[in-house]
Formats: sequence, C-alpha cells, structure tokens
Amino acid sequence: MPTPPGNTSPQWEACDRNVEALAFSRNASQNSCLRHHEDPGDILNPMSEYTILFLGDVVGRPGRNAVKENLTALKLKHNPLFTIINGENSAGGVGITSAIAEEFLANGADAITLGNHAFNKREIEGYLDSGKPIVRPHNMSPGVPGKGLIQIQKQGIQLAVMNLCGRVMMDPMYGDPFSTFDALTENLQTPHRFLDFHCEATSEKIAMGYHCAGRATAVVGTHTHVTTADETILSGGTAYITDVGMCGPINSVLGMDRDVILRRFRHGLPEKFEVANEPGVISGVKICVEKDTGRAKSIERFRV
Repeated sequence: MPTPPGNTSPQWEACDRNVEALAFSRNASQNSCLRHHEDPGDILNPMSEYTILFLGDVVGRPGRNAVKENLTALKLKHNPLFTIINGENSAGGVGITSAIAEEFLANGADAITLGNHAFNKREIEGYLDSGKPIVRPHNMSPGVPGKGLIQIQKQGIQLAVMNLCGRVMMDPMYGDPFSTFDALTENLQTPHRFLDFHCEATSEKIAMGYHCAGRATAVVGTHTHVTTADETILSGGTAYITDVGMCGPINSVLGMDRDVILRRFRHGLPEKFEVANEPGVISGVKICVEKDTGRAKSIERFRV
C-alpha cells in the first residue's frame, strides 16, 4: 500500500514502518535461521546457532554433476557448519566408489551417508574402514566393513552422524533399527546427533522420528527419492522429514530412464535399469540448531 504524497499521519507512518520491518525480515531470513513456526522477524542470534546442510540420495553422474556445480553456491547461501551427502546411488545409480566419495569430500562434504546399496560396488569395503567420514547402515551383521556412527567436529561442535536402514519392504538382513538407535546413543556424550534413516515405508520413518524425538537433533528420511512436504520440529527439538528427495536427473523415474521403467511396468519383462541422461537437480534440507543444546530450531527443504 503506497503512502499518498505529503501524507505524514501517524497511521501512514506506522504502515510504512511495518512494511519496512517485513522487508527487513524477509531479507534477513535468507541468511539466518528462524524460530520454527514463529514470527519471521524473530531472528536467532547467529552466535548461538549453526546450520546443517543435507543433500538427498545422489543418483549417478547427473546427480554428481549437480552437486559439483551447485554445492559451493549452496554453502555460500546457507553458510552451514556441517554438510552431509547421501551417496549410496552415486555410482551408476547403485552404490558408491572410493573415487566418488573422495569427490564429494573435495566438493565440500563433511560426511557421507549410505543405505541399502552401500556394498553394490565391492571396492568400497576397504574405504569404509579407512577412517574417512562415511557411514553405512549400522544395523547390519557384526564384521561387515565400516560403521554406522562417526563423529565430526568443527568450531567446538561434535556432531554424531548415524545411518540406519529400515526393514519394511527392505532386505531382511537388517536388524531392528529402533533398538540399534537406542544402543548407539546410550553412551553418546554429544547432544548433536544426526540420523539418516534409509527406509522404504513412510510409516516406519514417521515412527522412527517419534522414537528419536528429544534424543536426536535431526532424523531425515532417504531412499524413496521423492521429497515429502512434512518437515517439522518434533517435541524435544528434533528436526524431521520423511524423505529429503534425490540429487539426480529430472524427467526420470526416481533417477532412472523413464522409457526403461515404462517398459518394465507395461510388459513385466526384465530390464536393465539405467540412469536417465538428463540434467541433474539437487534436493536437500537446511537445519538450524542451537549450539548449546543440540536442539533443532527449524528445518527447511529446498530444490535447485
């Protein structure tokens, strides 16, 4: 609403101040975390909070290229203290190689999470035991290479990064993820705890969110490659989203060539899945966290 020329009444001055305050809060929100479901002008003190940037399942070369081309700009925009990438589909759509893992770290990732395709490229086994910041699902048999919990530290914040797989409509080899989370966190000293729950069933992911509420900084779902619109802060300050989505090719079926998938659905005959040869997009979430408590204050999804 524009101010009429020459009108300086208190009512119009108050209107101008409100418009200016709204414009300021909108600009400020691009660089600061906002309190969840509170007034946009209520900006948190940046000295008391930090940001986690998480990118969903990277699918094949289009996904890797999207990360390589956009991650620097995303980090400049969101200024995360920690950047985490799920890379379990990054090598030809299934699995990851040590070279790709190193590429993610060189591009700016602080940690890499995996999922049910963690071992599709067998060469990764040695890399998982190399001390690099990469986790595979922890609820696997004892003796499997790698681990499902690592701790990374920056600016005095120690972040525990965990990876678990669900069991509903997944490989039966995985153990109970709920009791596994309990065991992982029983003696964990840091309150800063990030869980990538790689899971098919929406219900199992939601249940895990409630199971971890107040005991994890964030529980983010991966695996389905389709972003859900249910991001929220659960009781106790746990950021939650059922699925972050994928970093992969547009005009595809979950990152795979749509013509191949259509033939499979229509004819029921075996088809070799191939990553779609399309430009890649990035799907992720930005999570703002209290430094002192490890409680999440907001979660925001994005797609670029």
